[in-house]
Order: sequence, then C-alpha cells, then structure tokens
Amino acid sequence: MIGKDKIVTLLGDTLALKLADQGEAVFVGSESGLTRFANSIIHQNVAETQSKVFFRVAMGRKLGVASTNSLSRGDLKAAYRAAIKIAKAQKENPHFESLPGPATYPDVSTFFSETAKFTPRSRGLKVKSIVQVASRRGCTVAGSLTTGTGEVAVVNTRGVAAYQPLTSASLSVIAMTKNSSGYAEGLSRDVGALDVRAVAGAAVDKAVACADPETLSPGEYEVVLEPAAVAALMEWVNYIGFGSKAMLDGTSFMCNRIGQRITGEEISIHDDGTDPAGVAMPFDFEGVPKRRVELITAGVAKGVVYDSLTASRGKTVSTGHALTPDSSGEGALALNLFVAPGDSSLPQMIAGVGDGLLVTRFHYINGFLDTPHAVLTGMTRDGLMRIKDGRLQGGVKNLRFTDSMLRAFGTVKALSAQRQCINAWWDSLGCITAPAVHLGSFRFSGQTGF
Repeated sequence: MIGKDKIVTLLGDTLALKLADQGEAVFVGSESGLTRFANSIIHQNVAETQSKVFFRVAMGRKLGVASTNSLSRGDLKAAYRAAIKIAKAQKENPHFESLPGPATYPDVSTFFSETAKFTPRSRGLKVKSIVQVASRRGCTVAGSLTTGTGEVAVVNTRGVAAYQPLTSASLSVIAMTKNSSGYAEGLSRDVGALDVRAVAGAAVDKAVACADPETLSPGEYEVVLEPAAVAALMEWVNYIGFGSKAMLDGTSFMCNRIGQRITGEEISIHDDGTDPAGVAMPFDFEGVPKRRVELITAGVAKGVVYDSLTASRGKTVSTGHALTPDSSGEGALALNLFVAPGDSSLPQMIAGVGDGLLVTRFHYINGFLDTPHAVLTGMTRDGLMRIKDGRLQGGVKNLRFTDSMLRAFGTVKALSAQRQCINAWWDSLGCITAPAVHLGSFRFSGQTGF
C-alpha cells in the first residue's frame, strides 16, 4: 500500500505542470495473492503487484488519454505529455463540457486488516479445510481463493482529490464425483466473513445430489435460479442495457421504454456503490460520488447510469458510474447491482415447482444476440437438477438456454428473502447481490452429453 498522501501528491505535482486546459490522473493499484487448486491439490500459488496511472487531458474540447505503470516522476510527466499530444491530434468532442469538480464522498468501509494480512499459508490452510470437507464425501475439488489489497485515487485540476483503500477476498469451489459436479462461491471485502467450510459443503452437497444425471430434452421449463445463476444473467443484462452508451446508441432494451413495464412486477433492480451489503466503493473513476440509481422498479424501466461525457450527451447529470479513462468510450456501467429480495426461500420455491429445474449457475453466456430484447444464450453448469412434485429428483445433464430475459423475468413467481454477493467481472470494485428467483418459464434450446 502506498497511501493517500504520497499518491495524491505525486499525481497533483504532475498535473501542476499545467500543460493542458484541464487534466485528470487516475491511479489504480493492487497487491493480490491467488491460490488455485485442482484434483484436491494446490497447483498454483502466485502473487501480483501492479499499478497503473491514467492521464486524461482536455485541450479545449479535444481529449487525450495515456497511461503508464511506472510511478517515477519522469515517467508520469512523459505519460501526461503523451496525453496532451494525443489530445491535440483529436477532433473536438462536442459532449465534453468540463472535468468534474470537488465533492464530498460517503464514508464506506472498504478496507479490512485481516484480509490485507492474509498470507499464502493462510490461503493454503483454508484450501486444506475445503479438501477435507470434500474428501469425507468422496469428492475431489477445484477452484481458487484470492485475497488482496488495492488503492484507487482520482486527482484533477479542478480540485478533485479522491482516494480509497480496498481489500477483497473471493472463493470459488467446484466439487466433483465421477460424473457430476457442484458449485458454490463466496465474496467479501473481509476474508473473515467468508465461511470457507460452508461454501465447500454447499458445492459437495450439490455434486453428490447430481450424481448419475439424467438426459432431458430441450424445451420450456419452470425453473428456480440460485443467486449465482441470477447474477450471471444480470451481469449481461447490465452490460447490454443499464449503461449510458447502449441507451444513447439505441441498442439497450431500456430504449424508449422508460416508464413502461418490461419485467414482472416482482423485479426491482438498482445500483448503489455506498451499500455495505455489497462490495462498496464511494466514487467512480472521475471522482464523482456514487449514488443509488433505480434501474427497474416493480418491473418498470426507470433509468440507466451515466458518466460525465454521456450525461452531457444525454442532457442529464453523471450518476457516478464512470469507468477508467481508457474505457470512457464505453460509457458508464453499473458496478454495484442489487436485485431486490422477496419473501420466499429456496426450499419454499422448490416446493412450489410441479415439474421443473433447479439451476445452480450458468457460464459462457453471450448477450449480443438481440440486445433490444435482452436475448441471452449460455450453458448451465455444476448443478442442474430436476424438480418433480416439489422435490429435488437428482441431476440433469447440462442444457443450453436461449431466451429473452425480459420475457423470462416477466414470469416471476417468487424471490428469496436471502441474498448473496456474487463475483462479477469487476469483483474488486463491486458485485451483484441477488436472491434466488422462481420463474414460471425459461427456454432451453439444446442439450449436452455431460
């Protein structure tokens, strides 16, 4: 960890050269340790330290971005000058008005010393306990345990000087029998909050219950989606629909539907980087405070998230969802999604299914098929189970799904009161907090042999 004073001073001194009309520096640094295991043996134990500084400058309305992974003053100045050179070669961006000004940030707890001090040996002992849980049930396990620290700072020539220290810990476990598998995961900024043995036990229970899976024909089935499955779908729904660029470009399923019912009224989704129930982060990569944004409320489309550039283009204000300067062309993205809970439970939802499927998780999802209708395709994985007469009947060989999420989530029957934080692409800066969901209809388009 470098610390606020040194980082802010270093970036501020570079921007003080005043070579551009406006300048911004974004620091992203991390120190992480990863322990991977397979066949119940640790096979990889690695550590990584990296840092990157992005400079974004404005020459009038011309913008330039350059970056460096060196913190030497000479290299920082060279990257700053490179951004200026790039800006001068650009066309004017009509939507650039100004870099954001200083703001007050919510106080959120994002750093836990136990996580920061976690050693390779500590991770190894946790993996040992996972293997012990699996071995007692005749399973082997694979997966990973990651712990780390990070720092994010945003400094600009308009007075922004934001800094946040971070820690994160994530665990994934796949338990296997000779012909089945089960999956479970955990995510928290506090490694002490990860119940490693419980995660391992859940994966093992699922693998054992799915042994000798039956073959099932594709078709339309009633389903109960566990939180990891819901989050995997929401990750893509978010990417193709809840960001400002997709909205402004007309590719989002939210386009021309604000104020209209687009899912079942039981579905409410919002983004809130200040909620410690998720993986909180108080500001975005422009130094704009994060705030709660309603995306879908009781099935009605409410809005999307913005950064400063797309907010100007959309004639609104930034919601605090800017990405790093090198990704600003992608527009804003919601990084702290929450799917509202219901009042049911996973056992109650299973009991309510006459003939359907329990889905543990999905993988290899593609969301670019038909974005205006939120059509996704992907595969079930590590725990697809048949439900008959309200009881789990055993494993089913994996199926491919192809369906509109607007249609599928228009058939919601129930949501669980309990939710889980699930890893996403951006897990060190946010997550998806989701309940289990009971859908009346979900379309499976293909089958596998495993």
